[in-house]
Amino acid sequence: MYSAHVGPDVTVGGPVGFLLETARGRSSALFALLAGFSLAIITGRPHPRTGRAGRQSVARIMIRAVALAALGFILTGLGTGVDVILSFYGLLFLTTLPLCRLRAEALAVIAAAGALIMPALLYVIRSSIEGGTWADAVTARDPLAWISGTDGFVELLFTGEYPVLTWMPFLVAGMAVARVDLARPGIRSRLALVGGALALLGYGGSWLALRLVPNALSTIAATTDGGSASSAWWSDTVGEPETRTPLAWLLVAAPHSQTTFSILGNTGVALVVVAGCLTIADRMPRLMSLARPIAAVGMMALTAYVLHIVALWFFTDVWYVPAIEGETMSALPALLGFIAAATLLAIVWTRLFRRGPLEHLLHLATQPARHVK
Repeated sequence: MYSAHVGPDVTVGGPVGFLLETARGRSSALFALLAGFSLAIITGRPHPRTGRAGRQSVARIMIRAVALAALGFILTGLGTGVDVILSFYGLLFLTTLPLCRLRAEALAVIAAAGALIMPALLYVIRSSIEGGTWADAVTARDPLAWISGTDGFVELLFTGEYPVLTWMPFLVAGMAVARVDLARPGIRSRLALVGGALALLGYGGSWLALRLVPNALSTIAATTDGGSASSAWWSDTVGEPETRTPLAWLLVAAPHSQTTFSILGNTGVALVVVAGCLTIADRMPRLMSLARPIAAVGMMALTAYVLHIVALWFFTDVWYVPAIEGETMSALPALLGFIAAATLLAIVWTRLFRRGPLEHLLHLATQPARHVK
């Protein structure tokens, strides 16, 4: 996440450029999948809570959704240029609530169906927005747009960097994983195999489709601003369409392209990472002791996310530091500095407190849910 917002551009090339590009988009997809996992924990894992406990869980999620959406709009208002995901999370949490009592199999089917159907639906809706004015009319009457200073629900659902239509499959997939008994023998291997197959299907399928469909690569190259069409099967360096999005764009698997191929590929990578981390945690306890600083950051992920955006605003608007916005290797120290600062803060804080500061505030905000009957 930090590498996507701070430090060198991926065009620096070499091993550093490759590592930076590997994190682009795939980190946010993993973030979203783990958010779905967290929703399943809140609502009961592996078996969903029912009765009063279930209603209280739903209330907690609704409060979290509103709080995250508000926080996301505040961070967006800082004007850092970062596409803040928190407001989208807020709406995603609300839209996935009806699925919280489903079993793993049903959730997996819904996630797969969403990955297949939603990108095509989003393409049709975005095409109608590009060719008409209905979205402007909706935004003009949208109270959320007035309050937030954004395009409101149109942006959250369709036009934003993390549209709900195509990011819901990540959360639902995470909920499905959470419903599985991950301690069962062989389940992690199967999870890794499924992830590898999805990554191959997503990225490999895009690579093949772009070369088999006549004029697909040339169409993408002609409609993007100097992007590398040959890398459209896995990399954000392809850029974005400058004008009307061509139909060939549905064959792309670039991380933020909102296509079926990109959702499959990114979900596959996320599943492999989850399976790998679980395996390491179980079989390599000594290595896990060395990973405690990373775990500390994970314990206060919301705080780390918010603080790095506030820091970006401070170092670009208040106390201008050119390296923060640099695109060459000279910006690498800025990236390493952000990582080191977040890690050090997390280590110190988690030794003193159970939760991060924003995590604690969010926990307090959800306390009224206890009074739900």
